[in-house]
Order: sequence, then structure tokens, then C-alpha cells
Amino acid sequence: MDTQNPNVPSHAHTRVAGKKHPNRHPHAAGLTHDNTRHTARFTVIGNHLAQHPELSLLAIGLSVHIQSLPAGSRIDIKSLAARFPEGTTRIAAALRELEAHGYLRRTRERIPDGRIITRTTSCNQPGHSSTDTPRPAPRKRTRQPGGKPLPAVPHPACPVPALLQRATDLLTGLRREDSRLLLSECDTAHLAPGVAAWLERDVTPAGVRHALTTDLPPEPLHRPAALLAHRLTAQLPPPPPFRTPQPPPAPTRHPLQTCDGCDRAFRAPGPGHCRDCRSSRTELLEAT
Repeated sequence: MDTQNPNVPSHAHTRVAGKKHPNRHPHAAGLTHDNTRHTARFTVIGNHLAQHPELSLLAIGLSVHIQSLPAGSRIDIKSLAARFPEGTTRIAAALRELEAHGYLRRTRERIPDGRIITRTTSCNQPGHSSTDTPRPAPRKRTRQPGGKPLPAVPHPACPVPALLQRATDLLTGLRREDSRLLLSECDTAHLAPGVAAWLERDVTPAGVRHALTTDLPPEPLHRPAALLAHRLTAQLPPPPPFRTPQPPPAPTRHPLQTCDGCDRAFRAPGPGHCRDCRSSRTELLEAT
């Protein structure tokens, strides 16, 4: 009887063809995700924060940390500086960024014993509030032709709510100038900072309407919001001459201090209270 060769495999291996080779990757470079589903101790963060086009990386990371904390946690500047290596100056700047973009609200309140304290509220979706009247789930938006996002628009240097409301009112009224300029709520919110940037540069509402509605193409407007975004950016006027910054005289530059009342950073020769807290304390003393 012949002896079987032990070095020959009992079954022939099928050759893996082409792109299915286990050692061959479809892309030579680029991000891949190795995600595992969380079942405990996790925080839901929106991409509007994680991919925010204007916030600094420090502000984004600080907001993620704050949103992950339980209610009642201390998030004053000194406590955060003790937790992270960035220091009070950078942390104070990041908190101001979050406050400017609506991810943080800081309000001062007078408590029964007469002291003024600062209450801080973290907002995981600026513009929405858990105390709002419940609303029906929004309908899925129809994709724009080609699926392209709207072009970016300018932003005002000081996005105060009153200025943005004037810009929103102007945009919602454009349909009276041309019925094709009927904008959705989402498109109006995207364009409002651009209009606010024009109003901030002392352009009258009539001037903004004229720039946005004059010489429109005669054919139907498939993406009116994209056209308005382009005009707001391409035709943005320069700042008024009297607002051109002039080199100021070299003032005495005091070191940064942290306010004992509201934890805001301010410049002064020594520790104490910021100007707002000093004014509040003066009003309190006069009232008593």
C-alpha cells in the first residue's frame, strides 16, 4: 500500500481574487472608524458642535467636557483651570466663545442674602430649550439639487440678538419683493448673519433689499438661498471709514485677574471685581 505524503494539504485552498484579498485595503489613506456601541456612561454630542466652523478646538473640547458633567458641577474658570493644563486665560476665552455661539448661558442673580451669583447653563442645541412647548418632529428636509450645502456667508463682529432679528425680518420680507424669494426657516437662519454683517456696516435695510433683489435672473430660481448667500458674500461693503481702527496710544496694560463675583477675566492692577460686578454692588449698597 502506498504511504500518503503528510506534507500535502488535505484540501486545496481557494485563491482569494482581486479586491477581496484580506490584506488589501480599498483606500491607501484616510480616516476609518472602529466604533463600539456605548451602553453606559456616554454623552450625545451633535455634529453642529463637534464640526463647528468657527469655534476653536479648545472651545469645542471644553463644551464636550461641560456637557458630560452632572448637574451642579462647578465649571467656573478656577475649577476648570485646576482640571486642565490650559490656564485661566485660555479657558476664559473658550468660555466666551461658547457663550457667543449659544452653547453657554451665564446669568447673574441676586440671592436672598443680597449676594450676586453667576448661574451657568450648558446648551447642547443653541436655539432650543427643554422648557419650550413640545413641537412635532420636523419633517425630513428635501435635498437641494445636487445635495450641495449653502455657501458660507459673512458674520457680524457683534452678533447681538436684536441685530440678528432685524436681519431675519428683512429676509422673511423678501418674498414681497419677489415671490421666488420665499425662504425656508433653515435657509433664513443660515443667511441672517450675512444680512446682519451688512447692517452692522451701516447699510440701511432698504440698501440690503436692493442689493439682494435687483437684477435677478428671469428664469425660475431653483436655489434662491444660494443666490442670496453668494450676493451677501461677493458684494459685502467695506466697514465705514469712521470705524477704521486707529493705532491707540500705548495704555498701561494691567495683568489679567479673575473676578471674585462672576469668574470673568478682566484686567486690573490687583484682584477684585470686574466693572459689572462693581456696578451691581454699588446699586445694592444704594438700595439698602
